[in-house]
Amino acid sequence: MTTPDGLRTRKYVAAQTAKAVREQLLKIERAGMRGPVSTRTPTVAAYMRKWLDEVVRPNLAPSSVSNYDMFTRLYVVPALGDKRLDRLTVRDVQVWVNQLRVTCQCCAQGKDVARPVPVCCAIGQCCEQIPKEWTVRQAWAVLRAAVSQAERDELVERNVASLVRMPLPRPARPPIWSVEDARRFLESSQRDGDSSHAGYVLMLVLGLRRGELLGLSWCDIDVDTGELRVRQQLQRVAGELVLRPTKTASSEAVLPLPDICLDALLSHQRLVTRWMQEAGPAWHDTGLVFTTQYGLPVDPRNFHRKFKVRAEKAGVPVVSVHSTRRTCASLLVELDVHPRVAMQILRHSQIAVTMDIYSQVSSASTRDAITRLGSRLSGP
Repeated sequence: MTTPDGLRTRKYVAAQTAKAVREQLLKIERAGMRGPVSTRTPTVAAYMRKWLDEVVRPNLAPSSVSNYDMFTRLYVVPALGDKRLDRLTVRDVQVWVNQLRVTCQCCAQGKDVARPVPVCCAIGQCCEQIPKEWTVRQAWAVLRAAVSQAERDELVERNVASLVRMPLPRPARPPIWSVEDARRFLESSQRDGDSSHAGYVLMLVLGLRRGELLGLSWCDIDVDTGELRVRQQLQRVAGELVLRPTKTASSEAVLPLPDICLDALLSHQRLVTRWMQEAGPAWHDTGLVFTTQYGLPVDPRNFHRKFKVRAEKAGVPVVSVHSTRRTCASLLVELDVHPRVAMQILRHSQIAVTMDIYSQVSSASTRDAITRLGSRLSGP
């Protein structure tokens, strides 16, 4: 046979009966007529390591690569890694998915064993850390993507993972702040002199993502024209903080700065100037707008924790930082802003994402239409 590397070599088949051998021989001959045939099939673990290095890492963002590697290492390889790729069956994948749904990951991954002082599974008190349905689906999606590449590499004839039915989990609907909640939150941060107050304002008014906010540079802000340019984001990848391009091409945009944003940024600039004077030679000139007291980038996870603490102090529902984008969208809905305009403000790549948010919040026009419909149906 001719291998995918262009070499001519022998491929051996073995079976328990002559009929089974003939069937395999015909199968290989048909495959050879379509193109090169691999004479050695790797295991699932070996192929996925190669797939991560040669396909995933060169083509995806570092954060996505980190997620793919995590699901491969913790969920796929421990259960299916020793199986030969061409012998992986639909039933193997289905059994693995079913088992994953009911297996405590603290036990399976040895989390408690790795602790200096075990507190649960290692001492016989299982914490039942069952993965969520979304986690199970993501692990299955990673396996499906790898086997799909193996199909393109002509190592397998079909993608057995794609033949397993996986329900799409219904995402949880996080609470969305009202206008009053957002106002109370900003008033609380301003009253307490929170160093991230200007960042909170930009997130709620402009709908900036966390990474975009923390990656914002002073050179991206033009006070004279009242404009802000979104062009990069700060992410933690493999334990390091790195500046990367925005999530999508449509995320890179120039946004106008209303007076509330300009006032907050000018106040924050005075705060940063004071920090520079106090730090002296210890100051790190990164050029970023939002930094620590020594000019270093702010860790996204620390900012997230600080945001939740501020929400508790303000007495508003504790939501994730990303939910501020939904809050911004809900405020646009209350103002009856057209979805296409909201899509440009939030810089969504697809209108369906914007409409999904709009479907969760009833606008004034929607309430008016339903009220008029009810009036017509109620009679004179």
